[in-house]
Amino acid sequence: MTDAEAHRFIASHFGAAATDVRFLGAGDWSRAYSIALDGREAVIRFGDHVEDFRKDQAMARHSSATLPVPAVIEIGTTGDGFFAVSERASGELLDSLDEAGMRATLPGLLTAMDTLRHIDATGTAGYGIWAPDGTGPAASWAQALLGVNRETARVPGWRAALAASPVGMRTFDLAYARLRELAEDLPDERHIVHGDLLNRNVLVRGSRITAVIDWGNALYGDWLYDAAWLIYCWPLFPQWQGIDIATELEEHWRRHGCLAPGLHRRLQAYLLHIGLGAMAYNAYRGRWDYLARFTSQTSDLI
Repeated sequence: MTDAEAHRFIASHFGAAATDVRFLGAGDWSRAYSIALDGREAVIRFGDHVEDFRKDQAMARHSSATLPVPAVIEIGTTGDGFFAVSERASGELLDSLDEAGMRATLPGLLTAMDTLRHIDATGTAGYGIWAPDGTGPAASWAQALLGVNRETARVPGWRAALAASPVGMRTFDLAYARLRELAEDLPDERHIVHGDLLNRNVLVRGSRITAVIDWGNALYGDWLYDAAWLIYCWPLFPQWQGIDIATELEEHWRRHGCLAPGLHRRLQAYLLHIGLGAMAYNAYRGRWDYLARFTSQTSDLI
């Protein structure tokens, strides 16, 4: 949706109730605008995948002081796509913090992850990226992870793109073979996992987490997966390289008595899975610089 189309839709759908419409940003799956609805600050997003918006709505029911998730006010269709209106949270992006800011915020981020780990998933089923009705597609956690070698409706054609790219399939195949070995001994832990914490999806003010947004990649599986996501993505942020995130995580778990058995084997499996997913996705998008980077990073894990 273009800016002009977004403005026309907002004016048509909300009339005079909507004012002060401003573009906030766009990701690969949606575009976001800030609006005032009857004087109340809100965000409207436009995208093709209504299930992402419904997952945000589902997770907003679990919002708390330590894991704040903005309430979803309305979900609807634009005619050729979908929109969602949410409460607007204040704050700056976690990704934009300098080292001092991250050091100050890290305790709150780890507490938010602890809170997520303790959410009761009773009434849901399966493993992997779940649907808004609370069902995951896989019968086991290992099966969900090993599905990373398959194409999906949202990310089609990546195998041919990766094979034809300068990096080819060799690293992917080697990493997948190692993942298969590690998956044999993984516990069938089953928690709600955000799956995308470092991609402009956490807002902070001061040292406080003010919102965790965009639950489209949320999955059912081992809670350590979110920790692996931080570890894998950390090198993308040069301003944070003075912080050893793996050590910070392990010390946090030790202090809180939740140091997981088989910790390093589990983390290695999830790091490989994240790397494989990053290679597939960036091949699909044709982002060859990122593909080369993630291929090298994943190769180092094997």
